[in-house]
Amino acid sequence: MIRIVAQNVSPVRDCVPLYDRRQMLEMSSPTFAQLLNNVGDHVTGDETETNSVHQVLTMELPVQQSIPFVLSFSNLTYSVRVRRKNIFPAIFGRRTDEPPSTRTKVLLNDISGEARDGELLAVLGASGSGKSTLIDALANRIAKESLKGEVKLNGEPLHSKLLKVISAYVMQDDLLYPMLTVEETLMFSAEFRLPRTLSKSKKKGRVQALIDQLGLRNAAKTIIGDEGHRGVSGGERRRVSIGIDIIHDPIILFLDEPTSGLDSTSAFMVIKVLQRIAQSGSIVIMSIHQPSYRILGLLDRLIFLSRGQTVYSGSPLNLPQFFTDFGHPIPENENKTEFALDLIRELEGSPDGTNSLVEFNRKWKNTSRNSATTPARYDLSLKEAISASISRGKLVSGATNDAANPTAMVPTFANPIWTEMAVLSKRSFTNSWRMPEIFAVRFGAVMVTGFILATMFWRLDDSPRGVRERIGFFAFAMSTTYYTCAEALPVFIHERFIFMRETAYNAYRRSSYCLSHALVSIPALIFLSISFAALTFWAVGLDGGTSSFLFYLSVVLASFWAGNSFVTFLSGVIPHVMIGYVIVVAIFAYYLLFSGFFLNRDRIPSYWIWFHYLSLVKYPYEAVLQNEFKDPMKCFVRGIQLFDNSPLGDVPISLKEKLLDSISKTLNVRITSSTCVMTGADILVQQGITQLNKWNCLWVTIAWGFFFRILFYFSLLLGSKNKRR
Repeated sequence: MIRIVAQNVSPVRDCVPLYDRRQMLEMSSPTFAQLLNNVGDHVTGDETETNSVHQVLTMELPVQQSIPFVLSFSNLTYSVRVRRKNIFPAIFGRRTDEPPSTRTKVLLNDISGEARDGELLAVLGASGSGKSTLIDALANRIAKESLKGEVKLNGEPLHSKLLKVISAYVMQDDLLYPMLTVEETLMFSAEFRLPRTLSKSKKKGRVQALIDQLGLRNAAKTIIGDEGHRGVSGGERRRVSIGIDIIHDPIILFLDEPTSGLDSTSAFMVIKVLQRIAQSGSIVIMSIHQPSYRILGLLDRLIFLSRGQTVYSGSPLNLPQFFTDFGHPIPENENKTEFALDLIRELEGSPDGTNSLVEFNRKWKNTSRNSATTPARYDLSLKEAISASISRGKLVSGATNDAANPTAMVPTFANPIWTEMAVLSKRSFTNSWRMPEIFAVRFGAVMVTGFILATMFWRLDDSPRGVRERIGFFAFAMSTTYYTCAEALPVFIHERFIFMRETAYNAYRRSSYCLSHALVSIPALIFLSISFAALTFWAVGLDGGTSSFLFYLSVVLASFWAGNSFVTFLSGVIPHVMIGYVIVVAIFAYYLLFSGFFLNRDRIPSYWIWFHYLSLVKYPYEAVLQNEFKDPMKCFVRGIQLFDNSPLGDVPISLKEKLLDSISKTLNVRITSSTCVMTGADILVQQGITQLNKWNCLWVTIAWGFFFRILFYFSLLLGSKNKRR
């Protein structure tokens, strides 16, 4: 038995073993899952924090380390077309019929190499050299028709469906929910990635062990934080970002500049964590800008890029010999990577560029002294290698070991849709609950608006003037419910990249996210609807008793639902908050304009009538009007009240009575001061509300909400491919 300190495990460098199936199954390195099971100090969810950053693991090490997986890539080429507009003729007032010129920019140019199980492969280069592009190419984040070349795993083409479930991609930005603790963030990731057949206690044990492996024990109960809430440090955030993507023990891990923005100590700790992940049986491929001397000592394989071309590929140990043979030896006591990058930048500024270095690298790779570039040989097929990894405990997200093909060995998703919905809803609710100020602002806006409306339209009577004021109240109240839904706009815009990262590698279904997003919003909408309806219904003096109030409440709730769904759909289409607010406010104004309040339906021009039927305000507005004026026996205009809304409204009552007598004689109909001239049904006809009854208007409003939720789903389906073209 050999005792190894987990924080100080030496890498196995440039080992290209030959092995057979028996060596693969019996002498393979321990998986990350097995390492986690050997953590000396397990901490359950009920125990207090312990300072267990440096855990001691005891395990049996094999005599020879096997390489069950080799990711090879050859001749990767990727270019984009850049359009250049002719702006100078326009500036000087000259017109031109020349089309905008285009040029082809090569981002990757014939890149080849390989990454091995148990090793750290780092892609280096200056900004714009193609580091992130190469990581995206290997991670299948570039459209297949745009990328030339091959990417294989154990000599077999790596299909997109299989890659999604055996790999993970850690973005450069730390995209996390700010109000969740480190432990909660990892636990939610475990709920997504680990199958429901795994008990809750085992998932918690996996999370606790992972916290120790990532060195996050002291920060386990600390929230992630954001600009307004103090949380964990930058290095800890980066390790949490890595942790949520390795909870299911992937075979391949891609990282885009994991040390970006970190100090040297934090960066070293992050790479140390990645080294342990690699040694647990994973292929780790990352881009890094300029590693320090200590970080360089942890790397097993390097690829230097310059303007999309390979200028060095091999072991860090061979770097001094490479530049010595090139005629630029690295001085003693100087950082090797800094020297290499400085030399590459200097060559890029020369007329010939780095072509000489590129050609030298091609020749040097074939020499015997660069043994690290010798292709690894393996006897296992991809199916057999995945089967062996599953037997060793990798791919714990519901993998099976009895399938006939590699793709079928691992499920597309670890959990059914209802489990995903429950976890997503719980996470969203937990994060929102800890930011009550967001809901408080919206609730305050609704209550202030309701209070103003209640006091402005206090106890309206049944006179013609009261009728006119009731109609104005309904138009403003229904449109207000939509405007207050604008706060839902930034919710998904802020979560967009978290959603794209998680769904890109099948953490959950897009449909699960859409359904849970709708479910989480409903309780708040119900609370707001009850508050607004109760504040305004009796204060304004609306007609009817409990049944009328319940219908009024239902219409308000349906309006909130339709408005929230519409704004949610826009957030899936528009990536910028300020642009989204401008569009939302403008469209809601158009909805009010075409609702039928300012112009009756028969007065709207024929070329705009289609917008009248698309107006979200139209249907709840007509529903509450019918709810208010539904009684055909209730009279709102009697006798001389007929003149109230005309120029004769201010003449003396005696003159009005004489005019009324004259009208009676002319029409041969007796009209007295108590004769009912206009009922509620007449008001509805006057407002042009004759097509749908109030219940149909209610159902149409609800249907609009579901329609926009469906559009939101398709916007996610089509707009979150997260691939370069």
